[in-house]
Amino acid sequence: MSRISVRGFAVASATAVTTVGAVVGVASGSTPAVDDNNFEATAADTTLLADIPAGQQAQVQTASLTQQADAQASAADAAAKKSAEEAARIQAAKDAKSKKQAAEDKLEKERQAKEAERASRDEVRSASAFATQSSYTVAEVQAMARQMMPADQFQCFSNIVDHESSWNYRASNPSSGAYGLVQALPGSKMASAGADWQTNPATQIKWGLSYMNSSRYGSPCAAWSFWQANGWY
Repeated sequence: MSRISVRGFAVASATAVTTVGAVVGVASGSTPAVDDNNFEATAADTTLLADIPAGQQAQVQTASLTQQADAQASAADAAAKKSAEEAARIQAAKDAKSKKQAAEDKLEKERQAKEAERASRDEVRSASAFATQSSYTVAEVQAMARQMMPADQFQCFSNIVDHESSWNYRASNPSSGAYGLVQALPGSKMASAGADWQTNPATQIKWGLSYMNSSRYGSPCAAWSFWQANGWY
C-alpha cells in the first residue's frame, strides 16, 4: 500500500469525499463528522491519510484533476469574455470617432460650398461694368450674361432666352409689343434698368434677372421651371 496526502488535492465529487471520510474514520478508529462547508480546511489540517486502496486513490486523483480542469476552463472563458468586451469597446470607440469625423467633413464641405457660392455672387458684374458698343454678337451677349449672374443660374437663364429671342437683343414682337432678350412686355418696362434698354443687352439682362429674381419666381431656374410647365413666364 502507498500513502497519500490530501494537501494539493481538491476533492470535487461527493463520492470521493465520502470515500476519503470513510477511510479516515477507519484508520483512526472513529467516524468523524464532516462539515461540507469546511471540508477543504479540515483536509488541509490532516497531513496524512490512512492507506487507501489503489482504485480509490485513482478516484480521488481523478476528481481533483477534473476540478482543476473545470477551474482552468472557467478561467479561460472569463478571460475570453473580458477580451471580447474590450475589443467591442475599442471598436465602438473607433466607430464613434469615424462618425464624428464624417460629420465634421460634411460640415466643412458645406461651408466651403457656401463660401464658393458667396464668392461667385461677389464676382457678378453689374451692367455698367461693360463698355457700350454699337452692336453685339450672340457670343458677346452670352459672355455678358455669364458674368452678371451666379454660374449655377446661367443655363436656366439661357434656356429662357433661347426660347424667347434666340439671344437677339433687338428681337421685337409686333403683335404683343414684347422686346429684347427676355421679351419684356411691353419692352419699355426695361427702362427701369437703364435708358439704353433698346440697344444695350447688358441693360436687358439686368432687367431680366431682376424680374426672374423677384418674389414672383426667386431665381432664373425657378422661372425656367415655370416656363417649362406653362410655356411662358
